[in-house]
Amino acid sequence: MTHPLDRLFATVESRKGADPSASWTAKLLAKGPEKCAEKFGEEAIEAIIEAVRDDKAALTSEAADVLFHLCVMLAARDVPLSDVLAELDRRAGISGLAEKAARGD
Repeated sequence: MTHPLDRLFATVESRKGADPSASWTAKLLAKGPEKCAEKFGEEAIEAIIEAVRDDKAALTSEAADVLFHLCVMLAARDVPLSDVLAELDRRAGISGLAEKAARGD
């Protein structure tokens, strides 16, 4: 069975070049990567607000919006979800402190 994020990303990718009047995703992608990034940021802020409010149902909904808009932003910049997942795999088993130190953050 395919992972839900893989299915979501495939759906987003399939909307590239689709009729913007027929698809919210196509409409957002047609506005360009900058607008996609802006929308991702808006959704992230909404998720933060619900986390602070401790509203689990609202946070769950907003988190789903964040994941969707992350996929749209990645697709708008031609970054495959598989690259992001590979980066997560690369970091697996590495201390967060060590990983941050290696990046110089």
